[in-house]
Amino acid sequence: MLNRVRSAVAHLVSSGGAPPPRPKSPDLPNAPSAQTAAPPEAPRSPPARAGSSAPAKTVEARASFSRPTFLQLSPGGLRRADDHAGRAVQSPPDTGRRLPWSTGYAEVINAGKSRHNEDQACCEVVYVEGRKSVSGVPREPSQGQGLCFYYWGLFDGHAGGGAAEMASRLLHRHIREQLKDLVEILQDPSPPPLCLPSTPGAPGSSDASHLVGPQSCCSSQKEVTHESLVVGAIENAFQFMDEQMARERRGHQVEGGCCALVVVYLLGKVYVANAGDSRAIIVRNGEIIPMSREFTPETERQRLQLLGFLKPELLGGEFTHLEFPRRIQPKELGQRMLYRDQNMTGWAYKKIELEDLRFPLVCGEGKKARVMATIGVTRGLGDHNLKVCSSTLPIKPFLSCFPEVRVYDLTQYEHCPDDVLVLGTDGLWDVTSDCEVAATVDRVLSAYEPNDASRYTALAQALVLGARGIPRDRGWRLPNNKLGSGDDISVFVIPLGGPGSYS
Repeated sequence: MLNRVRSAVAHLVSSGGAPPPRPKSPDLPNAPSAQTAAPPEAPRSPPARAGSSAPAKTVEARASFSRPTFLQLSPGGLRRADDHAGRAVQSPPDTGRRLPWSTGYAEVINAGKSRHNEDQACCEVVYVEGRKSVSGVPREPSQGQGLCFYYWGLFDGHAGGGAAEMASRLLHRHIREQLKDLVEILQDPSPPPLCLPSTPGAPGSSDASHLVGPQSCCSSQKEVTHESLVVGAIENAFQFMDEQMARERRGHQVEGGCCALVVVYLLGKVYVANAGDSRAIIVRNGEIIPMSREFTPETERQRLQLLGFLKPELLGGEFTHLEFPRRIQPKELGQRMLYRDQNMTGWAYKKIELEDLRFPLVCGEGKKARVMATIGVTRGLGDHNLKVCSSTLPIKPFLSCFPEVRVYDLTQYEHCPDDVLVLGTDGLWDVTSDCEVAATVDRVLSAYEPNDASRYTALAQALVLGARGIPRDRGWRLPNNKLGSGDDISVFVIPLGGPGSYS
């Protein structure tokens, strides 16, 4: 994924103090805590990372190279997984317990763009126990049921693997923490309450009736769904995760940043949250249903330009928020050139002025598009130390940690074992289209019996192999002789109608 970050990003400069943190969640661990995150009540993949029980002094070494625990890699397997020349595809072993829903997974290291595989993955079943009854009345024993959600996450690191490794261990815990207030509400079919009762004597618990104004046209109540509460919990969890990275980035080697693509299954619905340029699609009966969109300097140009327009101090006098078809030359001062600003989707002409000679905030196109000539993704976690090359100008203010969340209701459709949700980092999608993925889904799954749980791992492996290509004299090549993906590639295949009960 380092193709998104100029080589100068390696010159990371420690920034000033972190922004004021939110109150820290009491049961969330610090960065060097144990990897597994599902509580004892919930099943989870067995820990098998080499050296996972090493003392604290090895935290830095583990952070620099680690693979998902569910791969159960031996020391020899870790060495093979880290081999840029062989690029062997890694998947969970056939023996032992399978991933939830018989999920398929496969990954492969890059072709030498970074020292280690900077992708990370997580697959867990997480139990959520409510804090207390929202009515303030103690629950009866029969009412104390919690919730269980299924969780999948892909984290594509850049400028180091620390952020991706940390997010893979902790983001689902932040989601669990945000859902604790909602356990009772989500199990109650009535509309969610607008306010939760505060503790007597706590700040804000005093009578505020004198602050309520007369009835007006704005006194109507907005309709809030249970689904939107889950979406809000996921969005808040991403923000808390990003803030924890900001607090702990120095002491716990949280270098670089990462894109995050997360799936949560809860109460019959699939929530797909994406912050970055990874992608998720559903292939259902041959139909392709996009479940995410990529966040790049091109797709978020207007948001970035608007921020630069409203807060020009963020540009440091080095950049202009305007976009031009190419870099302006000093000899073109006074001429009229095509441009567009934060309000425009089309182009118009303007007279070139002196400040237009500054470097554009957004430049390039496609995979070469960059923010401040540095980074090619605009949403994700981390990147708190990222600066403009040869400058102290921070880029983080232009990067958002908030994901876009899309919801798919599994109960509205009759799914067959060939209906799947495919998650992939950009190493897959750089060389593979949605239609090509759908064709591979049909080709591979049709060769297996519907009740064969290994079919989804075979599909994940086929997708990774198809994007990686085979080694030739001029690098890794696809069957059409085009360049294969030289990036890290990670793929989850989640069956929507296969073996097992999802409720």
